[in-house]
Amino acid sequence: MTALCLALSCSTKGLQPEPAPEPTPEPVQEEDMYGTAYVFDLEALPEVHINVKKDQWNELLGMYDRNNKTKQYVHCDATFIKNREVTEIEDAGLRLRGNTSRRRPEGNGGETHKPSGTQWHHCHFGLNFRKFVKDDEHEVHGCRKANLKWFKDDPLYAREIYCYDLFRRVGIWTAVYNSYCRLWLRISGDQKEVYYGVYQLQESIDTRYLKQRKELFGGADGNLWKCRGGAALNSVNADYGVDSGGDEEYTYELKSDDNDFDQAREQLKSFITALNTKKGEEFRIWITSVCDVELLLRTYAVNVIVGMWDDYWNNANNYYIYFNTTDRDKYKFFFIPYDYDNTLGTSHNCGVQTDSGRQDPLHWGNDNHPLIAKLLQFDDFRAIYRNALLEISDQGSAYFGQAASAARIRAWESMIAPYVPNDVGEDMVIEDRPAYWSNHSEYRLLDSGSNNFFKIKSETIKSCCK
Repeated sequence: MTALCLALSCSTKGLQPEPAPEPTPEPVQEEDMYGTAYVFDLEALPEVHINVKKDQWNELLGMYDRNNKTKQYVHCDATFIKNREVTEIEDAGLRLRGNTSRRRPEGNGGETHKPSGTQWHHCHFGLNFRKFVKDDEHEVHGCRKANLKWFKDDPLYAREIYCYDLFRRVGIWTAVYNSYCRLWLRISGDQKEVYYGVYQLQESIDTRYLKQRKELFGGADGNLWKCRGGAALNSVNADYGVDSGGDEEYTYELKSDDNDFDQAREQLKSFITALNTKKGEEFRIWITSVCDVELLLRTYAVNVIVGMWDDYWNNANNYYIYFNTTDRDKYKFFFIPYDYDNTLGTSHNCGVQTDSGRQDPLHWGNDNHPLIAKLLQFDDFRAIYRNALLEISDQGSAYFGQAASAARIRAWESMIAPYVPNDVGEDMVIEDRPAYWSNHSEYRLLDSGSNNFFKIKSETIKSCCK
């Protein structure tokens, strides 16, 4: 591969050298009970090979054609290779993932697999090693599931990787593990594997995720909810459902499928009612009794710093919540950040947002979304949020500082760049620019000039939080 491989859309020639960054703080580590740190390792580039029988692959294509939001699995074999250690999993589960990013992985609607002249497409996959056979042989160092995400709308191959890494560096232990891998796909009968290229390898938010952090959550048997578009937590009149493995989708979707759904729904409704009706000192006493307010506000500070506009506060979207018991009123509530590909300068006209780099961080979203808006009405809670914004975004720090951030991104790119060209023919080079549809195409992450997102964001925060 001679021509590559790292095509930056801006030049850094003639720029003054950046000062050496401070040593980068390492992410907070939980006890690695389930091989999480081994599988999701940002210093490695493991191989993932998926083998699917032709009839199963055609079934997957057909399921997508019937319902492009399908969550159904087909059978596959999977191989995970890291540092020459090979783990082979027979009869694992494979499905398609994504919301607006979900795609057909091959051809056009109605077509079955073509062994030659195949039109492949990048798409998101979900691997469940224990979907069909539930024993210890169907795990990778204890890991049972992994999400495989293509770098949709991220020409730099770094945005979501950077964001989850930043969460963990500043101590937000609720953030998932996220790393790189190389992905191959083979359909039985074909002459060779198809190299899909460099993908994200992402921890699934499920019961294993909870058990990995059991001590931190204070329990792993509570109610876990996935929250989609419209999940504003401002009304009990909403669409609730349980993830039963079918194709249905809900605004609030219960992922703890072993728990009683009616009881879980009443708990969530009770929380929403209290969140919206309690006021003043009654609200303060209640929210501090059910929530680690500092953890929540520091989580949200990172969310805003990285420019996550498609979020709870602005767009009532893309987050999980967890209650660490099943009791209607006695629990601890946790907000879990999720889905960070449209960040770091990939901006959009949405909600109150027109520019994710320059939007006032104290007025990031809709005041009718009470979880954040009501907290920030209190001076001491507002101070926690404000101080976290200033601390983390400071350009002299090793968190969000331009020099430290660029150094991390360049190190990742040095690792992945030779492997970015792929057989799919999509996303073949690394470029320092936002998504093509971003309403602010000028933002850059590696060029330290006037359009550098890290610097602009830091200046905005200092101006608004002084």
